[in-house]
Amino acid sequence: MTTTNYTFPCDTVKGMTLKQKRDAIAALKISIKEDLALRRESKMLLKVLRAEKAEARRVAAIAKAKAKLDKLMAPVGAKATKANKRPSKPVVWNTKVAA
Repeated sequence: MTTTNYTFPCDTVKGMTLKQKRDAIAALKISIKEDLALRRESKMLLKVLRAEKAEARRVAAIAKAKAKLDKLMAPVGAKATKANKRPSKPVVWNTKVAA
């Protein structure tokens, strides 16, 4: 009989038959597969949520930039239009020529 250095976390394994141990291992493998599938699914869901969040931020940024552009492209008021015209020739009043 060979002995191993591995100690089982519970004493119930020592009292099990070989078939019971194999069945336990098979059940553990199935449990591990299910846990991995759940973890994979949750990671994919998280990835989708992050992508949706990023898309929402992108749409908001585009809307903000478009609003700024619309504000800049909007027609200006009469005062601004007058101020933007080319100035007329300067008029000089009360000029005396020194002799």
